[in-house]
Amino acid sequence: MNKLCVQNISKSFNTINGILHVLKNVSFEIQENTTCVIGGENGSGKSLLMSIIAGLEKADSGKVLSFGKAGLVFQEAETQILGETPAEDIAFGPKNLGWKKDKVDEAVENALSKTGLTEKKDYPARFLSGGEKRRLAVACMLAMDLPVIILDEPYANLDYTGVKQVNALIQNLKQQKKTVLILTHEIEKCLALADQFIVLFRGEKTFDGSPAEITEKNIDVEQWNIRNPFNSYKTVGDLIW
Repeated sequence: MNKLCVQNISKSFNTINGILHVLKNVSFEIQENTTCVIGGENGSGKSLLMSIIAGLEKADSGKVLSFGKAGLVFQEAETQILGETPAEDIAFGPKNLGWKKDKVDEAVENALSKTGLTEKKDYPARFLSGGEKRRLAVACMLAMDLPVIILDEPYANLDYTGVKQVNALIQNLKQQKKTVLILTHEIEKCLALADQFIVLFRGEKTFDGSPAEITEKNIDVEQWNIRNPFNSYKTVGDLIW
């Protein structure tokens, strides 16, 4: 089976206080056609690492070997909207690839259908809901047939309905045999969808295994500043973080 291989990735930045080491020799493998949740607190290096995987940033050292190109859906998906409508936005990538009109039109219709946006194909893209904007960003990648989809904090600023829409989209991507990477500190919202769970903490990989290992080995994820996804609520008094 093909793999996405991250090998010894390191990345630092010069700051007024000296060198900031954001990623420190990070390595892991993700199998093709699987879903991986990459957990970590804000500032753990998740987004930077995924930008390197998607080819938007260069590592200081190490390399990424992949069976195909990766598309990154930013936390603020609205910043990726280039067209006035979903149909125009989805068509942007295929057109830039030089595809003929018939092929572009077919790709747009398929992507709209796969992300549940057909009825809003001519709707003003800027007025879509947060969940719909994330689905639109994914649709743009599906139109170009990218095999790896990276979702950066996909639950940020979403209400309950938006969270359900994103999870339905992830399940749809799994059915399409896409390789999905979900970057989040809200692991309780999606860990059940994952085949693999990786944790980054202060720029280093601290866990890499199956989600089930968290309970089987009684691993405390709060040591990495991630909220325990197995917290239970029995009284109103429990409803506080």
